[in-house]
Amino acid sequence: MNIKNSTLLVVDDVPANLMMLCTFLNNTGFQVNIAESGEDALEQINYTIPDLILLDIMMPGIDGFETCKRLKDNKKTQDIPIIFMTALSDTVDKIKGFEIGAVDYVTKPVQQEELLARITTHLTLRAQQKILKQQNNELEAFAHTVAHDLKNPLGAVISLNNALLESLDEWPKKKIYETVEIMDMAGNKMFNIINSLLLLSSTRSKSVVMKPIDMAQIVNDVEKNMVSLIKEHQGQIIMPTSWPTAKGYADWIWEVWANYISNGLKYGGQPPQLELGATPENNGYIKFWIRDNGIGLSAEEQKKLFVPFTRISQARIDGHGLGLSIVRRIVEKCGGKVGVESQKQKGSIFYFTLPDDSI
Repeated sequence: MNIKNSTLLVVDDVPANLMMLCTFLNNTGFQVNIAESGEDALEQINYTIPDLILLDIMMPGIDGFETCKRLKDNKKTQDIPIIFMTALSDTVDKIKGFEIGAVDYVTKPVQQEELLARITTHLTLRAQQKILKQQNNELEAFAHTVAHDLKNPLGAVISLNNALLESLDEWPKKKIYETVEIMDMAGNKMFNIINSLLLLSSTRSKSVVMKPIDMAQIVNDVEKNMVSLIKEHQGQIIMPTSWPTAKGYADWIWEVWANYISNGLKYGGQPPQLELGATPENNGYIKFWIRDNGIGLSAEEQKKLFVPFTRISQARIDGHGLGLSIVRRIVEKCGGKVGVESQKQKGSIFYFTLPDDSI
């Protein structure tokens, strides 16, 4: 959140006060809306939600206390920081304001530098609270997703292991091999989920230096790593003759391509034909993409992709779940964005952008 671009609502029944505060705050870089009464403020809230409210107490009609109470009773506005502006010095009135939800007071006549400091403090706190809330929600949803994804393969390993131990002397060697192979696949799935968790952790905590990356080397390495998967699905991968140079963090971009290519092989056409490429854009970024020959995604399905760890019931497409959420986190931390272009029966293009190193 850019604090200087925040929207403030100033509520005061004295036009001179509104003019003075509006001029000062506009010059400071804020977007300022004004209301001359509590009723006017409550009406404006229906159309524009400000980031912070400066609220006079002594007003005719609905006074500042009642206006604040109604704002705090409204789910859409209850988290907006409210700073009271008042000539009152009575401690009882200040306590009343805090009890109904105000975060601070400034005394009239308002000292501009003090007001600016208080506004900045509370906007910063609110921005940090939003980030913390988002991270907590993501952590909860991610834990739910990981637990769900681990449960099935772990259950399979336990069940097959018990069956194997009970029937080891009776089963033919071929059935034993088949059972062990299924257990091995389940173990690899759990291993990949745990690696995803570690990767997510690194994107949260690791500070990376953006460097020019050799995209050809990264993609070729991913392809070599997926030889068995390519063979299994009889896939074909078409590469460009050259790649433009972008800035990023090579280890993370490897994971992006690994996710895109593996999804294309598993859920593309039959057999899958994947074309990779890069397109310089006019905004200083390069768009890297992979086109498949699959059945495509509907507009509704596309909305559910890349969603940051929303609960499974709300946003999981078969084959496009946990990995794409982490892809989005990686690319955004490198300064780019992710997306998909798709139509039913016409395949899909998954892409990500990175800063162009030539600019």
